Amino acid sequence: MSGRSSGGGRPDKGTHAKSGKPRPGTGGYGRRRLEGKGPTPPAFVRPGHPAQRKAGSSTRSPATAQPRDDENDRGTRAPGARAPAARGAAGPRGTAGPRGSGDAPEMVAGRNSVVEALRASVPAVALYVEHRAPSDEKIREAVQLAADARIPVRETGHAELGRLTGGAVHQGIALSVRAYDYASPDELPELASAAGQLPLVVALDGVTDPRNLGAVARSAAAFGGHGLLIPSRRSASVTAGAWKASAGALARVPVARASNLVQALGAYQEAGIFVAGLDTAGDVTVADLPVADAPLALVVGSEGRGLSRLVAERCDVIARIPMEDTTESLNAGVAAGIALYEISRQRAAASQAGNARRGELRARQ
Repeated sequence: MSGRSSGGGRPDKGTHAKSGKPRPGTGGYGRRRLEGKGPTPPAFVRPGHPAQRKAGSSTRSPATAQPRDDENDRGTRAPGARAPAARGAAGPRGTAGPRGSGDAPEMVAGRNSVVEALRASVPAVALYVEHRAPSDEKIREAVQLAADARIPVRETGHAELGRLTGGAVHQGIALSVRAYDYASPDELPELASAAGQLPLVVALDGVTDPRNLGAVARSAAAFGGHGLLIPSRRSASVTAGAWKASAGALARVPVARASNLVQALGAYQEAGIFVAGLDTAGDVTVADLPVADAPLALVVGSEGRGLSRLVAERCDVIARIPMEDTTESLNAGVAAGIALYEISRQRAAASQAGNARRGELRARQ
């Protein structure tokens, strides 16, 4: 009989059953004869591990490194260690393509998320489809939308798609969105001057939800805003979620980034632009805002916390939106929409009054 035996020719009870057959899983040998795979290697040398990708990217030249995608907004992921794309890589401002999304290329994963992003005309680099994924209505619609928008459609394997999405549940499809090309704060008043209009800039202080950023951009586009100003830290950025919430308004309303929001607002004041903040403890209501018909930067704080102390001290005036006592606050998107509508209304009324006075002067002459 083959295999190990104890004294007297009987099979070893540790490795064989009473019948003499090897126990399942031992192959007829004891545990001491089985060899494992050894200790787990460090994370930075394991293929596909985020630490390994980070270590590999750090050894590449910044000029040749190709950033990969990842942020997550329910089916999205963005790599936290990727360097932002260089400004002007796609050409000079005004001649480049759509501004894109986020600080680095973002990957939107999942059938519903991808279709919604394509419907919202989110500027995309490529659509990735798993070649063995079952073709259903959502995937066919995504491919058709990508083809209509002239977005490349690429087939890929399941493992590669998982790597591109950073392990997100991709359902066989993902959309790569290009990094957003932020403007500088001083460009926003220049846009208003070029259009012969009074500057109207909306600054966000502590707003961390990209959907609120998109909603504010939508209101700014509707009521004559010339751009959004956000801080570079502790703030929402332009992601695919922001693009969807803006309903395409981010294609028309630029977003600028400032390393220090207080200093950027101070520079606006030096340029003759008034700074008005929105807060529940404001001195006047938005209907009585005295600088509505002047060059204006409107600062919107986060829901609940409102404006930060330094930003509130920088403001020339603090305005409030009248509400019922049972409601504590409004989210940033709703508050900005109400205030921008009121500012637009007051500017239109001032313009009509000015036209009427000019008409009277002409009649007297």
